[in-house]
Amino acid sequence: MNRDLVEALAVVEKEKGISKEILIEAIESALTSAYKKDQKGAQRVRVQLDPETGDFRVFTYKTVVEEKKDDAAEISLAEAKAIDPQYQLGDEVEIEIFPQEFGRIAAQTAKQVVVQRIREAERALIYEEYSSRVGDIITGVIRRFEQKTVFIDLGRAEAILPAGEQIPGERYEQGARLKTYLVEVKKTTKGPQIILSRTRNGLLTRLLELEVPEIQEGIVEIKAVAREPGVRSKVAVYSKYENVDPVGACVGTRGSRIQMIVRELRGEKIDVIPWQPEPELFIIRALSPARVYDVKLLPSKKTALVIVPDNQLSLAIGKEGQNARLAARLTGWKVDIKSETQAEEAREEIEALLEEERELQAQAEAELELEEAAIPEVEEVDLAEGEEEPGVDQAEEEIFDEEEAGEEEEEFVAEDFIPEEIEEIEEEEERPAKKKTKKRARRRERARDLMDEMEEGMDLFEDILKEEEELETVAQPPQEETEVVFSEESSSGFTIGQLLADQLKAKLSGEGEKESGQKKKGSKSK
Repeated sequence: MNRDLVEALAVVEKEKGISKEILIEAIESALTSAYKKDQKGAQRVRVQLDPETGDFRVFTYKTVVEEKKDDAAEISLAEAKAIDPQYQLGDEVEIEIFPQEFGRIAAQTAKQVVVQRIREAERALIYEEYSSRVGDIITGVIRRFEQKTVFIDLGRAEAILPAGEQIPGERYEQGARLKTYLVEVKKTTKGPQIILSRTRNGLLTRLLELEVPEIQEGIVEIKAVAREPGVRSKVAVYSKYENVDPVGACVGTRGSRIQMIVRELRGEKIDVIPWQPEPELFIIRALSPARVYDVKLLPSKKTALVIVPDNQLSLAIGKEGQNARLAARLTGWKVDIKSETQAEEAREEIEALLEEERELQAQAEAELELEEAAIPEVEEVDLAEGEEEPGVDQAEEEIFDEEEAGEEEEEFVAEDFIPEEIEEIEEEEERPAKKKTKKRARRRERARDLMDEMEEGMDLFEDILKEEEELETVAQPPQEETEVVFSEESSSGFTIGQLLADQLKAKLSGEGEKESGQKKKGSKSK
């Protein structure tokens, strides 16, 4: 029993974090390579290591032949049958061999293979561990410097902080702990290369998440971040809860939360502003602490013309344009800041820009309307109410028949008494303007002709009624029911023809209802 090997495997597994199975596989591969190099005739060898005892066994493979010519690779059929009667010609037989002690070269080869496999396994574990943490904060200890590159010990691996990812003017002391942002993990021949940063916006975002519990819980959301590392930063925050102040949550009581982040970033000033969905308001907030008089947007150029009081111009621009640059990065708009005096002098130029923007916007809206008009729209019409009224379907058929045939009839047309829902649907259909105008004119002409005919018919009907009344006074009196009906009409001063004419006029002017159409149709049948 090889207890030393078993104990060594346990120690390596604990310190390096490499599983025992990977170590055993590495040792088996190393011993196989060493045996092939020591026994040059052996080509196919398998080494099996017992993880409990540390003992190993060596197996070789030979092919079954009639007459063996190579003792190292072949075995006769008789010898194979002696091992197992089921073996046939061409089969491969696994035979355990007992090699003598390895020579110095074979032992050195085994050592190198084992060390190499352990290194590869360790590198693979480190790469998997840190590649999954890209975008997170990594804390390490500064170990050494090579020119301007800082090497940071992360425990299981060593990372680098390049000069381009360092905050300008920041000094690093050996042995000091440092929080950094993990940018990338690269695979190289010497193992994974871990690249850190102190200038990325993600560092500020992660630091806020660590210090502000409301951000971790999702109550407060970071909408945008703009940084000039080591100098100044702007952060836009938002909360969908009305009773939560996002700025106050990030700043903390007496600025305790934000001061922790400022100290970690070596005194970098941080402005926390509330995020606004309207671009104008968001730009005004982003330019704080300067006061803004007016903001005019040019969406086609993604530019905002900002007008500030004369005494606020330098504050809005900031030192070397720092405040304006951060506001532009935060909002995503190009910011052109002018004082009131400058805006007054350039009024004509500003008005020309705004007029050009309005024309572009109108042109874009017109193109959009044309695109929408080119796409046919299929509307679903619910005629459930119309189906309750008798004769609606028949009226629709008469309408379409008359429009397609183009025939003009002098008799009573049901088209003039279409329900209002169907008239609205017909008006909303997409038809050429000229065709629609001709149909409307033809409909009005038919309505006027119908009105004239109805009035003439009613006058004739009144004359007939008067003649019948005169005859009735001479002849035998009619039935009681008939007297009641005609006496009421005569006493009120209205006739059936006048009533129908009034209702027809009201319908053509858009004030009639469906019931008037049915009454007219009934009177027509009489």
